[in-house]
Amino acid sequence: MSAEEINFDGLVGQTHNYSGLSEGNLASARNANMIARPREAALQGIAKMRRLRALGLSQGVLPPHERPNIKWLRALGFSGSDGAVWEAAWRTQPTIARAALASSAMWAANAATISPSADCADGKLHATVANLQTMLHRILEAEQTERTLRRLMPDETRFAVHSALLAHDALSDEGAANHMRMCAAPGSAGVEIFVYGRKASETKQGFPARQTLEASQAIARAHGLGDANAVFARQASAAIDAGAFHNDVVAVAHEQVLFHHEDAFADKDALYAEVRAKASGFEPIFVEVPSARVGLEDAVTSYLFNSQLVRLPGAETLTLIPPTEVRENNKTAAYVAEMIAQPNAPIGQVEYVEVRESMRNGGGPACLRLRIVMTPQERAAAAQGFFLTDALADQLEAWVRKHYREELAPADLGAPALVSEVQTALDELTRILPLGSDFYPFQRV
Repeated sequence: MSAEEINFDGLVGQTHNYSGLSEGNLASARNANMIARPREAALQGIAKMRRLRALGLSQGVLPPHERPNIKWLRALGFSGSDGAVWEAAWRTQPTIARAALASSAMWAANAATISPSADCADGKLHATVANLQTMLHRILEAEQTERTLRRLMPDETRFAVHSALLAHDALSDEGAANHMRMCAAPGSAGVEIFVYGRKASETKQGFPARQTLEASQAIARAHGLGDANAVFARQASAAIDAGAFHNDVVAVAHEQVLFHHEDAFADKDALYAEVRAKASGFEPIFVEVPSARVGLEDAVTSYLFNSQLVRLPGAETLTLIPPTEVRENNKTAAYVAEMIAQPNAPIGQVEYVEVRESMRNGGGPACLRLRIVMTPQERAAAAQGFFLTDALADQLEAWVRKHYREELAPADLGAPALVSEVQTALDELTRILPLGSDFYPFQRV
């Protein structure tokens, strides 16, 4: 079956800031309370989307969430005008307020887990919204993410969008950041690899393991996956404690290739064997980076594996899309140069992208995108206004330059005016993207 993988990137929101909210995310903690540059962050994201489209890949865009989350703050008892609600929350409940302000939904890899129709028993494309229950600032995202995915994929004869799992520690789910797929080609039946950090009955010392086996199994069942095309692999605790809070910090897959760090998985040999046994129509290729060449510390700080892995049109080998931080790290830069120079290398090209504002908060190129494999019929049934064109990119850049602050310092975050700035901008965005005039909570009041 003909199909293509489309990257849908999250637009960075106006309240992009560095609050250090994400335990286990070393970049987030290291850069807490720095001055952020929301305009630059958003423009870097759009530039990355443009770059991939210029390389011949299909590209989509997902809207930012409304932040501060005034609807949630009202549910917590704050009252008055929206500006008054925000001022009171920031003054009296700073921990709650910072969670309500986070722009973390830009990391679309955490939005949902996607199974292409070729893998699913009912022949539909399935998407399960992530509950992100481990972190307060992220558990707020599920409601709007579901609304976004339903606007993008409205045809229920072709798409099945599932609400997030119950937000409980036993069913902790972080979306596609802990999910990989290997296949002969995007439209072929594939092997879906669900990576988990713990079982529901287990506790973990050190940094939290954000994905449970039970959550992954529930998603596989809901998507109609069977034993023949689902693999469940445990992430190595050492990787989590080194700052790999999601699997996509130490591994990435595309088509036949799995590119990963030596210390990514608890039982690498068992994973290899199961993928080989379940692979249909292709021979899996495992590209392992030895820890002696690139240690976990360098892998995490550079985000070598939080790169996009893609096949450019007509290319015989895959292309790695890493952040420029990989090029600036001597060990990772040397490894990538050596890897792509090898004869018959499965990953034979590299295209660096600049997403430094996102990287400082702990998210690289792969964090910013949600991969959705669509057949031509599914793409035609999706809402076309979410697919990036040159004209749409121009509109979005103009919108960002008009509405985003150049700098956002910690002292700026509590200003009531920030609320009206965001609402004015998002109201305009709903006329650029096919969202409708009732998309955001403030529009429905």
